[in-house]
Amino acid sequence: MAKRAQSQWEFGDLFSTTEPQEQESTGESSEVQKPESSPQVYSVTGLTRAVRNLLERRFGQLWVTGEISNLRQQSSGHIYFSLKDANSQLSCVLFRGEAIAERALLKDGEKVVLQGDVTVYEPRGQYQLRVRKIELQGTGALQQAFERLKRKLDNEGLFATEQKRRLPPYPQRIGLITSPTGAAIRDIIHVVRRRYAGLEIIFVPCRVQGQGAESEIAGAIRLLNEWSDGHPPKGELQSSDPEAAAGPPRRPRPLENRRLDLILVTRGGGSLEDLWAFNEEALAREIFNSSLPVVSAVGHEIDFTISDFAADVRAPTPSAAAEIITEGMFSCRQFVHEVQEELQKLVRDRLTTQQRELRRSIDRLSYLHPRRQLERYFQRIDDLESDLKQQLKFRYQERLNRWQRLTQSLSSTRPSQVVAHRRERLAQAEQQVSRQFRERFQELRQRLEKAETRLHLLSPQNVLNRGYSITLDAETREIIRSPQQTKPGQTIRSCVQGGEIESRVEES
Repeated sequence: MAKRAQSQWEFGDLFSTTEPQEQESTGESSEVQKPESSPQVYSVTGLTRAVRNLLERRFGQLWVTGEISNLRQQSSGHIYFSLKDANSQLSCVLFRGEAIAERALLKDGEKVVLQGDVTVYEPRGQYQLRVRKIELQGTGALQQAFERLKRKLDNEGLFATEQKRRLPPYPQRIGLITSPTGAAIRDIIHVVRRRYAGLEIIFVPCRVQGQGAESEIAGAIRLLNEWSDGHPPKGELQSSDPEAAAGPPRRPRPLENRRLDLILVTRGGGSLEDLWAFNEEALAREIFNSSLPVVSAVGHEIDFTISDFAADVRAPTPSAAAEIITEGMFSCRQFVHEVQEELQKLVRDRLTTQQRELRRSIDRLSYLHPRRQLERYFQRIDDLESDLKQQLKFRYQERLNRWQRLTQSLSSTRPSQVVAHRRERLAQAEQQVSRQFRERFQELRQRLEKAETRLHLLSPQNVLNRGYSITLDAETREIIRSPQQTKPGQTIRSCVQGGEIESRVEES
């Protein structure tokens, strides 16, 4: 039994004198050694490891229930999620190596019961549950068992479509298996009275929920099969008369032909736990092995049981099952009742058709009367006359427009007008050439003046006029640009404004 939860100020278990010894044995060197009179000081790693050891020893493997949230699966295959309730949440991890077939049950918002080990993830100092087993909470566990059995029987071929048998269209006698006190038998008898009162029912009462109910239902199926095959009944068979089935049970009257056409297994609605007797494997196999076709009508439309899948026909409700069984005979009776209405409808339709034909003949005769013919011819003549006038007017306007276009074209092609047009174009060309010549002459004159100005600015004489001089070698007439080009005794000439000056180079 779990110990009483401690207060947040009770640290006796966490800081007991035995924990430092355990850590010393693990080789932790990060703890600070104090004198015996000083308090024990833990490192973060040491404290975290102490907490982990305490949790693992205290709780071990346990079961936890809650709702899944923040589910995420890493690329490594590990699954991380939180398990929460109204006030708290617990971190959980399911490692890839865990052999758990129910991984698909892990979904956000799913309420589950998990088995695992409480431990601490030391790098973050976070306690978590390492999951070992997964089950759905409450009804979910039953649903899981339902799906598991369904897959098993389906793989064995018990639900195969080709194994299903067709119900006889006109059954005379059926076997009914249900509770004698439930609402299902009353609904079935009510439907049978209304749709096919001559249907004979062999009723086998049994429990339809609770411990051992599936065995009673399976035994009732075997009993009806044996009774139908002519074997003496080993159980209790009650009234085969629908009128008397609602009253006290009684033995059926002797029958020369006791062959049943089908068996109906049914009960009213309820929770998944109430309907669980119809989800047992033994009952499903008994239904599959029945020599008579079996109709299963368990619960409401939204309820599905293993018996529904194993049966030859599944009905959504007991009333719907009674309607399916009596459909053939009810349709025949309805056909007889509807023949008169159908004949009356055919007569009315025939009269309506003849009246329509008569009105159509009268209209056609009126349409083909000679006066109507003449009126249509006169109207046709008026229409043709109007079209002719419209065409004449259109043709006249078209010819007039064409004549005007030809007149304009002829006037534009006369020689006098062509010569005048050419003279006008020649005068315009002369004016354009003269204007272009003047513009070109003016442009060239401006370019010449600019060139003269630039030449004047760049001429040596203009440089001399500004007070500069040009020194030349008197013999070679080469321009002297630096003192290194002269030597003592060399005769040089300096060109200045107005003439030249001759001089001789001396040693400095």
